[in-house]
Amino acid sequence: MLKTLVAFLGIALMLSSCSEEKLAADLIIHHAKIYSVDSSFTVYEAMCIRDGKILELGSNKHILKKYEARETRDVQGKFIFPGFIDAHCHFTGYGLGLQQIDLTGTKSFSEVVNKVVDFAKREKAFPEEASRPTGSRQEEGAWIIGRGWDQNDWEKKEYPTKDKLDSLFPNRPVFLTRIDGHAALVNSKALKLAQVDENTSLAGGELLKNGDRLSGILIDNAVDLVKAAIPQSGREQIYTALLNAQSNCLAAGLTTVDDAGVMYQDVEAMDELQKAGKLKMRIYAMLSDSAPNYRHYLDKGPYKTERLNVRAFKFYADGALGSRGACLFKDYADKPHWRGFLLSDMAHFKKYAEIMDRKGFQMNTHCIGDSALNMVMDIYIRYCNEKKDHRWRIEHAQIVTPDDFKNFSEDIIPSVQPTHATSDMYWVQERLGAARVKYAYAYKDLLDAAGTIALGTDFPVEDISAIKTFYAAVIRKDAKGYPPNGFQMENALSRQQAIRGMTIWAAYSNFEEQEKGSLEPGKYADFVILDTDLMNCKEHAILKTKVLSTFINGENVFSLN
Repeated sequence: MLKTLVAFLGIALMLSSCSEEKLAADLIIHHAKIYSVDSSFTVYEAMCIRDGKILELGSNKHILKKYEARETRDVQGKFIFPGFIDAHCHFTGYGLGLQQIDLTGTKSFSEVVNKVVDFAKREKAFPEEASRPTGSRQEEGAWIIGRGWDQNDWEKKEYPTKDKLDSLFPNRPVFLTRIDGHAALVNSKALKLAQVDENTSLAGGELLKNGDRLSGILIDNAVDLVKAAIPQSGREQIYTALLNAQSNCLAAGLTTVDDAGVMYQDVEAMDELQKAGKLKMRIYAMLSDSAPNYRHYLDKGPYKTERLNVRAFKFYADGALGSRGACLFKDYADKPHWRGFLLSDMAHFKKYAEIMDRKGFQMNTHCIGDSALNMVMDIYIRYCNEKKDHRWRIEHAQIVTPDDFKNFSEDIIPSVQPTHATSDMYWVQERLGAARVKYAYAYKDLLDAAGTIALGTDFPVEDISAIKTFYAAVIRKDAKGYPPNGFQMENALSRQQAIRGMTIWAAYSNFEEQEKGSLEPGKYADFVILDTDLMNCKEHAILKTKVLSTFINGENVFSLN
């Protein structure tokens, strides 16, 4: 009897020991408030990660009892969201811009000129090649490049001319892009090198004149005429640009960026850096509408790795509202007899829509004006009404006619940038008039029609901050609290909708919702830790939110401290 009892106790002890054996993990995060952004927007306390993916989420007690990890982090009640996805930005261009003159926030043309002069002086202060900033060129005749001016921010809200730049830089070409990239100011040397003069003709753009002389202002396709004369960036310069851009994006909590309009050489550089383990950022690359990209990719088809997804082409239907290049059905309210223009004719978009459909690429088209959007929508409908999963996107979807709202769907997706609304709200009614402006920046109406909406920033046109995207989408005010009641609040998104637009809906717009965009078992462990609860904090606390840590594949790729 005693032997039987001892044997029984031994077996019970062994079973108890086996039942307490914990499962292995790489990382456990606990004592957090984790917004999973799953279909129920479930909130958890803890999660465990192995091999770069999420194993399980649950209560602190459950996760800590079930798993044992090489690293365990008590985040002391901080707030976790899926890694933010910027559904429309210019990642490569932003990185290259960090090597050029930053003209954002300038309050006058005189301030622009002073920054250009200071930049030229600083170049001469670096006589040794090794000690000069990456991308600067000191030699006489080298291009001076800058970006970010906006005449709408100046007291005198008029385009400048090239005269001052001509007097200061008679032998150096100067190329200064407007904040939206759809206009530029250049000097006479730049025009000469590009072989552009008063007799140059073009479609889908303008060479503005003062009397019979070119003023130096280029609009839309005219920008490309002169840009083509600028020497292309070398591979090392692109490497530096990508890594510099990554550093700032990770600090903003971004784990995926949709780079809207890149060349195949840029994509090759991304792939090389990612495979070398240097570029951690996940990138959804939209290839530019250009012959070299078509030659390189159309026969090969889409290309995907764990961190790079190349399956979209970016098209431009029209220009920007700020430079009056957006194509409208009716005249601009502040410029009679002017409606903007298309950057390519309808035949071009029809041709490539058929090719995108046949070759399996997503078609993403920049549409600011209501006329441009209507034309593109008519083309999209021919293909997206079929049973194929196209998910073709309207980038910006800024001004929409009442009839076109109903054409958005889960297969024709609005991809918008909420900070455009709060940047443009000071002057947009002057451009459009009181009646038409009600159908601009209409994010709630777009969401109601499509069922999803992808949110981004369009950086460097706007700030890279995902927190500012959230604030603009939900609160629709500037940082000073203007306007007091918000800008067209009937089209504000709820907090939950805004977070979905920055995570799972953005992932859906990239065909990636099965692998990212929410924190669920089996998905990539891409997440961000914040010091503020965006879902419940006071309005004034949102813009003070700090990104404490950013994780990609379970790896801590940014920490504030």
